[in-house]
Amino acid sequence: MTAKKTTRKKTSKKATTKATTKKAGPKKAPRMSARAARAEGTARTKAAKPAPQKPTKPKRVSLLDAAATVLACAKEPMPAKAIVEAVTAKNLWKSPGGKTPHATLYAAMTREIAAKGKGARFRKVERGLFEAA
Repeated sequence: MTAKKTTRKKTSKKATTKATTKKAGPKKAPRMSARAARAEGTARTKAAKPAPQKPTKPKRVSLLDAAATVLACAKEPMPAKAIVEAVTAKNLWKSPGGKTPHATLYAAMTREIAAKGKGARFRKVERGLFEAA
């Protein structure tokens, strides 16, 4: 018996796949900017953790404020050195260890006078003498 050869036409096999559609899942939120994401994260963190309460200390009085109270009580103009001595005697202010607090006070009072003018708490009467305005 002789076998017959069958000749078939060779055709290229194309991938015949059906167009599959993906099922729509849950909608994604629109992408937010990095700035908005940080702000949102900060808001969540602040809501989650309340800030720890620090014990409140009484606020330290500055030398300038103490000098204003001393000069308000004084009846005559005073030099900066006498003002510093009066402030420390009344325990309104304590020097942090500076060598020349009177020079610092003098400079601060002249700066305030120059900056605020008539609204300043001090008035320079003579060279080196100040009084309450």
